[in-house]
Amino acid sequence: MSPTCVCRGGSLGGIWRLGEAGMDGLFTRHRHLVEAALAAQATRGFWAPFSEIPSGKIYGETAKEDGLAAFGALRDKPFILPNHPETGRLGGEVSPFGPALGITYPVAPIDALVTAAQSSAPQWAALTPAQRTGLCVEMVLRLNALSFTMAHAVTHTTGQAFAMAFQAGGPHAQDRALEAIVTAYADMTRTPDSAIWTKPQGKAAPIVLEKHWRIIPRGIGLVIGCQTFPTWNTYPGLFASLVTGNPVIVKPHPAAILPLALTVSVIRDVLAEFRLPRDLVLLAADQTGHEITKTLVQHPAISIIDYTGSNAFGTWVKNHAPQAQIYTEEAGVNTMTLAATNDFAGMCANIAFSLSLYSGQMCTAPQTLFIPVDGIDTDQGHKSFDEVCRALATAIDDLLSDPARAAGVCGAIANPATLERLQLLRELWLGEGGTVVRESATLASGRTATPLLLAASADHTALYQDEWFGPIAFLVSVGDADSGIARAAHLARSKGAITAALYDLDEQRINRAIDAFGLAGVNLSINLTGSIYVNQSAAFSDYHVTGANPAGNASLTDTAFVANRYRVAMWRRPTGV
Repeated sequence: MSPTCVCRGGSLGGIWRLGEAGMDGLFTRHRHLVEAALAAQATRGFWAPFSEIPSGKIYGETAKEDGLAAFGALRDKPFILPNHPETGRLGGEVSPFGPALGITYPVAPIDALVTAAQSSAPQWAALTPAQRTGLCVEMVLRLNALSFTMAHAVTHTTGQAFAMAFQAGGPHAQDRALEAIVTAYADMTRTPDSAIWTKPQGKAAPIVLEKHWRIIPRGIGLVIGCQTFPTWNTYPGLFASLVTGNPVIVKPHPAAILPLALTVSVIRDVLAEFRLPRDLVLLAADQTGHEITKTLVQHPAISIIDYTGSNAFGTWVKNHAPQAQIYTEEAGVNTMTLAATNDFAGMCANIAFSLSLYSGQMCTAPQTLFIPVDGIDTDQGHKSFDEVCRALATAIDDLLSDPARAAGVCGAIANPATLERLQLLRELWLGEGGTVVRESATLASGRTATPLLLAASADHTALYQDEWFGPIAFLVSVGDADSGIARAAHLARSKGAITAALYDLDEQRINRAIDAFGLAGVNLSINLTGSIYVNQSAAFSDYHVTGANPAGNASLTDTAFVANRYRVAMWRRPTGV
């Protein structure tokens, strides 16, 4: 009897039979999804293959309860990865909402992981791009079916509220995975498998050669996960390396292992079902104080590195891994410039949500807001600098006035160091004689903090020009709107930025800002007042990070993100030989 797998990824799911489909049949089955994704990339309009709504009508009537039960069953037990290299166990994850998870994970010497990956590589490299693409799409569909379980794992390792953890840790991460897969598929298949090459020779017989091309993977990929978005930030590099023929070692953040352990487990199961080596994807878990990342980065067999995290460690990686192709998303100082608005209440509400969402622990969250010292023109009349500051503080208070809503928006603080940073900055600021516009406060449960707003002058560059990760925002008075735009663009060029925002009604100034931020390599949002926020980045439409400033050297997901993960080799000979 052929093995059967049921995938419940909404309308994308179904039943396939290994004996009937095989790897070629699997690509055929998923071709419609691949083609739809490629079409979405070409038009850049809205397209979402995986529903972000945690509904039983989409994921199955018992999906919510099943996901919670599955997460509960993982607690206080060893996490089993069948046939994974293992010489010991470790694990020390503690939920930002309180309890220790009590899960242990397999560990093995780095050389053992590298050897296992190398042994698995030839069989994977021998597959066609279409075969690898079909398998990788199948993996993503399986992950989609696991979205409720994953949401709980993300919640209790990152501090995201459940709704956000479901979206960012599940469907939105899966969107980015599919985006990387199809981008790589399109790039790999741009070159044909073979061709007949005929060169005329005048009166002599033409030279006729048969030529053949094949994809040559670069080598072992290493994906270094972050704590705040363990799947969303990991999936693009993981699947870009995998679909281009490379084995991958997944190195989670020691405080957020579970989401990536689940991911590795799903991928290894799909590989095994298709009689491929499980060790094409491996887990490299470690503990705080006994990290293995630096040793992995410097291993001569590591050929590709995907890294998300701080600039300091990102620079270290780039300086210590000359053998590897490196893709980074690092930190930056995201800005907003407030020049004018015809919807003052809507502007304040939008900014309040952007500053509060996941307590500012997003790489896209705004931090430094430039506001003209003489204030701005609005639909409610002219507002002074102080009035704008008070209105932003009031908008945050209104947003977070209901405890349940506040918990859903802010979530919890992933790392205790963020709270320490918050307190340090407050003390530094008060010591400088600065003004606190809004105090940070705790919420009902968990390790929490609401946004701290600090009023600053343009001269306080030592503070507002550096990244202060977490629920922290500087309201900086500048001479005028043009000065704010210039300072914001300079910050993007010098310190890095992933997002920038502008509120303005002067079209000429808006056009100047578009040019300035474009040259600074930062994505700009203008006059957002509804239910779309500067923090959000949509797969298949928005490029996340540009790779054109210090906030990162790669972009999700352009061709540059996939093309250097493989090479093309050719063999040729005269026809008839």
